[in-house]
Amino acid sequence: MTRSATASTSSLDAAPVDSTGTPAVSLSGELGVAYAACAQVVRSRARNFYYGLRLTPEPRRSAIYSIYAWMRAADDAVDAPVSIDERRAALAAFAANTERLLHRDVVESREPFWIALAATIAHYPVPARVFRDMLAGLEDDLAARPVTTEADLERYCYRVASTAGLACLSIWGLRAGVDREHAERLAIRRGQAFQRTNILRDFAQDYDDTPRRVYLPAEAFSRHGITPESLRAWGAPDKCEALVREQAALARAHYDASAELESLVSADCAPTLWAMTRIYSGLLGVIEGDPARIVSAQRVRLSSASKATIALRAAWGSRRGWWRS
Repeated sequence: MTRSATASTSSLDAAPVDSTGTPAVSLSGELGVAYAACAQVVRSRARNFYYGLRLTPEPRRSAIYSIYAWMRAADDAVDAPVSIDERRAALAAFAANTERLLHRDVVESREPFWIALAATIAHYPVPARVFRDMLAGLEDDLAARPVTTEADLERYCYRVASTAGLACLSIWGLRAGVDREHAERLAIRRGQAFQRTNILRDFAQDYDDTPRRVYLPAEAFSRHGITPESLRAWGAPDKCEALVREQAALARAHYDASAELESLVSADCAPTLWAMTRIYSGLLGVIEGDPARIVSAQRVRLSSASKATIALRAAWGSRRGWWRS
């Protein structure tokens, strides 16, 4: 028997107001079960994000978990080990269900993330374009659209990562007097930083995948006189290192340009953003220290202990009032 997901859930109508002044999402009953399932997806599938996201106060934590679970389900539809036509059909069906939810229509599904997401979008001002743009990025992946220029890469990073930043911003909330458009511009830059870090970290994995994916711009390879094949083989070390350092510097510039963002989001959610950023910035730091790591059998990563330490520092900083001023 299927369960229906709809944004007009009666158990939410009397929900209390959270610290941003937004009606809080109920975490009880069937809806609570759905949110718990989303939390499990984050714990098992978001090894880097989880350490930061769990610092978000409830009920906003569960709201963000529901968005991540939706994103993961969409990504899984694109990466399923079936034919390209079947993956296109799955993504089209997923997009159609998403449109139903955005229009407050019923989605018949056994998947709990639809129920949780319906409640989230009913209670937090997440722009509909965020979901549509995310799906457009996955369509780019399915179509194997080449990343030729820096503009192509910027567009792709916006669609698959900056949109997530905008969704989080809508749930975390902003401090009094903060200009939303300014904060959104910084969230877009931070998403660029995260995704460009991912692209460098996962270069070898994406290259070895079927179908092969190369997200670094073709014009960058031409500029350095190498090909994706030679980068994967680290065949011209000086040129390979120069390309990786150039791309790492572009990612670092996005971190630097968005450094103000933690001071703009609500103070009780700033530790979340700080921890996530320290983790991803740390990954980029590993690449900056040894560019050849992107093609090494030793995956670019921070240890669980390092990530836990960052999370503990964020929690301690919150108690000390680092983000209150």
